[in-house]
Amino acid sequence: METATQKKPVVSKPKKAKKIKLTKEQKRKQRKKMAGMWQLYFLLLLPIIYFIVFNYIPMYGAQIAFKDYLTIEGIWGSPWVGLKHFQRFIDSGMMWTLVKNTLSISLYALFMGLPFPVILALLFRYIPLKKYGKFIQSVTYAPHFISTVVMAGIIVEALNPRGGMIDTIVGLFGGDWETNLMGIPEAFSSVYVWSGIWQNMGFGAILYCAVLAGVDTTYHEAAMVDGATLAQRVWHIDIPFLVPQIVLSLILGMGNVLNVGFEKALLLQNTLNQSKSEMISTYVYKMGIAAALPDLSYTTAIGLFKSVIAFVLVVVVNKIARKYGEMSIW
Repeated sequence: METATQKKPVVSKPKKAKKIKLTKEQKRKQRKKMAGMWQLYFLLLLPIIYFIVFNYIPMYGAQIAFKDYLTIEGIWGSPWVGLKHFQRFIDSGMMWTLVKNTLSISLYALFMGLPFPVILALLFRYIPLKKYGKFIQSVTYAPHFISTVVMAGIIVEALNPRGGMIDTIVGLFGGDWETNLMGIPEAFSSVYVWSGIWQNMGFGAILYCAVLAGVDTTYHEAAMVDGATLAQRVWHIDIPFLVPQIVLSLILGMGNVLNVGFEKALLLQNTLNQSKSEMISTYVYKMGIAAALPDLSYTTAIGLFKSVIAFVLVVVVNKIARKYGEMSIW
């Protein structure tokens, strides 16, 4: 019988793995093996070059956020002004409006867009008409490949109160659609989000279909033997396998929460809905590129501010996910 004074067993700490040194012959074989797969390394080189050119090299120019950039003087010759442009953005009346509009649309799209690809993937898995399954998948994937300009045109035409798709459908039932949704500021976020869900949920379901394809069928066979219904199998078998991917998508989505689709927002924007459709990305475009006198230092400061906020959000969400035992990035 164990006593209260019995000592707990001492658990030794795992030793650090020793670094294995390869011999010259092993190194030669490794180089030969890598040379035999040069095609794969070449394909890997292309995205690396892309990120270096478009993500890392531009970091050099981020310093103009702390300068009064003068084109004649260049980046190095322009005078340092510290946090002047950040303070200017904070003191401006636009900051809170831009952040509010951007966050409201981004979080709306993120949380409303997460369930639909999951539901669609589950429908693909359990759809009874397997003969038409591939066709249905192709139909749902297709909208993802429509360009942003074409998609914005479709949305505007469909919501046109004079001869648009909705007006035509309502007219078939004897009604008259007179509401111009693109002119209602409060309706902009819903139009933006739900059109995005329709366009991207099929493509987003691909990841979840791949996860479901990797679920061992013995789990379902054992559950059916025990009398589990389809809903119980989905809830207790499929969903737990999907949760890590859902959490990972949430973490990555939080990193882009301030990067609302700039092109689509700009194309759907008009003077009537601008109070709700003006976001950080569209404001930066107007001030930094479209303006007669572009203020590059000011817009760079806004972009840097946005990046810092996005980084903090990723760290916080990743920490929460790790705390509750789900998948995390680090």
